[in-house]
Amino acid sequence: MKIEENVSYHESINEMYEKVKKDEITNIVDRFNAQEKGRCPFCTKGLSCKLCSMGPCRISEKNPYGACGIDAAGMTVRNFVHLNILGTEAYTYHAIEAAKTLKATAEEKTPYEIKDVEKLKWFAEQLGIEGDDVKELAIKVADFVIADLSSVDKSKLVEIFSPEKRKEVWENLGIFPSGVFQELLVVGSSSMTNVDTNYVSLAKKSMSMGIVTCMAVQIALEVIQDILFGTPMPHESYADLGILDLEYVNIAVDGHEPFVGAALIKLAESEEVQEKARQAGAKGLRIIGFIETGQELIQRFNSPAFAGIVGNWIVQEFALATGAVDVFAADMNCVLPSLPEYQRYGVKIVPVSRLVRLRSIDEGLDYEPEKVEEIAKQLIDMAIENFKQRDKTKSYKVDKKQKIFVGFSLEAILNALNGDLNVLLEAIKRGDIKGVVALVSCTTLKNGPHDNNTVTIAKELIKRDILVLSLGCGNAALQVAGLTSLDAIELAGEKLKNVCKALGIPPVLSFGTCTDTGRCVYLVRLIADALNVDIPQLPVAVTAPEYMEQKATIDAVFAVAYGLTTHVSPIPPITGSDDAVKLFTEDVEALTGGKVVVEEDPVKAAELLEKVIIEKRQKLGI
Repeated sequence: MKIEENVSYHESINEMYEKVKKDEITNIVDRFNAQEKGRCPFCTKGLSCKLCSMGPCRISEKNPYGACGIDAAGMTVRNFVHLNILGTEAYTYHAIEAAKTLKATAEEKTPYEIKDVEKLKWFAEQLGIEGDDVKELAIKVADFVIADLSSVDKSKLVEIFSPEKRKEVWENLGIFPSGVFQELLVVGSSSMTNVDTNYVSLAKKSMSMGIVTCMAVQIALEVIQDILFGTPMPHESYADLGILDLEYVNIAVDGHEPFVGAALIKLAESEEVQEKARQAGAKGLRIIGFIETGQELIQRFNSPAFAGIVGNWIVQEFALATGAVDVFAADMNCVLPSLPEYQRYGVKIVPVSRLVRLRSIDEGLDYEPEKVEEIAKQLIDMAIENFKQRDKTKSYKVDKKQKIFVGFSLEAILNALNGDLNVLLEAIKRGDIKGVVALVSCTTLKNGPHDNNTVTIAKELIKRDILVLSLGCGNAALQVAGLTSLDAIELAGEKLKNVCKALGIPPVLSFGTCTDTGRCVYLVRLIADALNVDIPQLPVAVTAPEYMEQKATIDAVFAVAYGLTTHVSPIPPITGSDDAVKLFTEDVEALTGGKVVVEEDPVKAAELLEKVIIEKRQKLGI
């Protein structure tokens, strides 16, 4: 689908697109449109393979097998599963970094602190770890997490945090996982040339990897980040390009890990740093959130030194083209390869993860827990010096800023319910909340203008009295669109509107990043336990209306294994095999209770999810 006219749902991005177009610089929209004519229909359907030297092979009706003999079902599912490995690897890298950071903090080697001691004690208790000394407890927790992720035995984290009824299903299907490293080895080895070419077997292995990704990796890393930086609680913040004030020194933090960003905020809160910025001619210094790093920070930090979040990954070039960003600190995930060209707008691109390197930028200030304070100081010095060199005549101000309400963790939701989950359960039973949909999404141009599908489906769901929990880059879409603000209550159906007014919450709850999927499914587990039902019986569903990459696809595989109906768009690259399509959209429901629903039209997708929720309500007798 070629993107024409408005390239984004958001006015700010449309405005900046016109600017970069006029500036004749490469940008994501024009690059996407340029690729449209050359897209391979075999790749789009998952029917192309280049794993071995006899390839690339392409399967068609005339040539139904690859050179090795693999059929369409085996090829499409193997391609899909192979890519999912990357998503699990990225989440796992993040989890190990979090555990190492917790341990280094307990050893007093970082500028961080154990901010949520009660969360640490709760987590340790869940893991069966005893002790009274906070630092010793933190070290034991970190060691436990690293050991369990590395285990060749069944994952203890999955055993601890998964619902009993789900564990029985997974045991019966033979997909109860070991530690994540072992699952990565199994899936990686299975999906290489001439090993596992049975599409059902491959899909089951992917589900096993998905289970440990969400129920172990994600839960552990988010709990650890809560322990270090505080559990998210509701507060106001701001979104959109208007948070970029040209009169401030602005340091952008981008990626998926909050560690460097948290250190920067702590330093930026000091009068010494602010005075140094003022002496350079600025009003002060601010940290600016981009992508999931921004989400991690915005959920936890309510600080005058932290301006808010500009948006999701597609906005990077447009934000830098304002000329308002002095340093762009890039950690793992979602750093556009084109960004070095945007240094023409005065920004300095600095990788802060050993995972990140860009053309012409082959060095960085790579994060290590023990070095993070020094890294943050260097970034601040770079930014202040850069501000002095800024060509103010070429800066561009975008006057669009959205007030948002963020920080809805599990604990925050329980606080809104006065600690009584029954308030939510009763609202669901009465039909005041018809159901709950977790919107866990990236953003993409593949199925229309930037963020259009995400905002549209969220509006349609809340209009139908369905509460939305938003995570990932899709969360930024809804924040910028105003759906996570209290003003959005007026867009909800009458019943949901009354609930939101009574509880003082928006109809779309800002629940965090894609990494918070584990936290979200733990909330679903608590609801299922309270009602004494299995997950597939709940009036709950998932939507990924603009999925983009491998983190999203492994989350979707997990959601199906968890027993949830999961809507995805754009169409996944498995349509080259009717058997593969039937497996994910029909057959798997008899095994796990979950399935994939594919629908490109966001209004029709909302209708389908509402129908699923109504059917589940009827079966529950509510």
